[in-house]
Amino acid sequence: MSDVADASLAYEGVKRIEWADRSMPVLRQIRERFEADLPLSGLRIAACMHVTTETAGLIRTLQAGGASVALAASNPLSTQDDVAAALVHEYGAQVFARAGTDREGYYRHIHQALETGPDLVLDDGCDLVNTLHTERVDLIDTVRGGCEQTTTGVIRLHQMAREGALRFPMVAVNDTDTKHMFDNRYGTGQSTLDGIVRATNTLLAGKTIVIAGFGYCGRGLAERARGLGARVVVTEIDPVKALDAALQGYTVLPMTEAARVGDVFITVTGNRDVITADHLAVMKDGAILANSGHFDVEIDVRALADLAVAVHPGVRPQADEYVLADGRRLVLLAEGRLVNLAAAEGHPAAVMDMSFADQALTCAWLAEATPTLAPAVHEVPKPIDTEVARLKLASMSIAIDSLTPDQEDYLHSWRLGTT
Repeated sequence: MSDVADASLAYEGVKRIEWADRSMPVLRQIRERFEADLPLSGLRIAACMHVTTETAGLIRTLQAGGASVALAASNPLSTQDDVAAALVHEYGAQVFARAGTDREGYYRHIHQALETGPDLVLDDGCDLVNTLHTERVDLIDTVRGGCEQTTTGVIRLHQMAREGALRFPMVAVNDTDTKHMFDNRYGTGQSTLDGIVRATNTLLAGKTIVIAGFGYCGRGLAERARGLGARVVVTEIDPVKALDAALQGYTVLPMTEAARVGDVFITVTGNRDVITADHLAVMKDGAILANSGHFDVEIDVRALADLAVAVHPGVRPQADEYVLADGRRLVLLAEGRLVNLAAAEGHPAAVMDMSFADQALTCAWLAEATPTLAPAVHEVPKPIDTEVARLKLASMSIAIDSLTPDQEDYLHSWRLGTT
């Protein structure tokens, strides 16, 4: 039994799912392969992911491989009710997701997805896996393994593994080269700025944009913000990443200094308390605060509320204005949640094509490999990453070189040198 907002939205959802599918040629190729090979035949999969048109493409691919799928939303603000309805009433999936549901509803939906008794799990932030290990341990013995597709989730999984708490193998799909490049760098870079512009209609040219974190997401953001004419300031805790940012021409400052000069602040660290009360206290009037680092803990929203003498919710869609005692106004986007999904539509379908292709092929691999895998965090096998890139290049009609036999011999021999 599913839980979606409005079954009558299914037709609109199908139209949007089919539109996104046009930009997902890699996943289409895998879906056709799965229909023939049925690598997931008879398996039950529980997923906690953003309920969007792109995710629908993955769910349909898993179903084509023979799996039955139960999907819960990983973020209530990103749930597209028409897509949820279409997945249930047109594509036969079980979906537990309603846009804007509260915390209680969010976790109820995760429990409902888990009650299907999954063999494999797909997670986006590790909340589903965490729930399995804390509240639904009765179901763990049936779970053969799973995938995690976010930096935040992989961090949590490594912590679980270090403490000996992880009970089944999890694959860090987030750490593939194709995911880092396409999803984190190009996807987050574009979709985050898209969400900020939609929510505020602000001109980014000439603004000082402070980007907290210079991983793949931060690099993509910095590149695109500079391309739009913004001055970019980077904050970092990692000396190597900070040096990389500096050598690329960005200003690098600690947040205590950046807080005084920024017009727009974007957190992409995967950690908590990146922007705190001390930083909020010195920001400019009109500063915009946005998070694209998964959880709503990067910006201290409670501290912002405590500092405010008045709050004007919804001054624009997904934009709340906090008025401080001295008259300064700070604008928080998407309640501090993922701005690219709450205020925009997330990554373009062409980006998620790569990420979900990694997920689909890894699921098929897990179906065979789990008996030999220890309860730990595993890497995606390199051939899967390479295959996804190959399929993407083929869909773009791009050909590349291949090694000659002599070149292969040279790379695999230590005896050959200068001649």
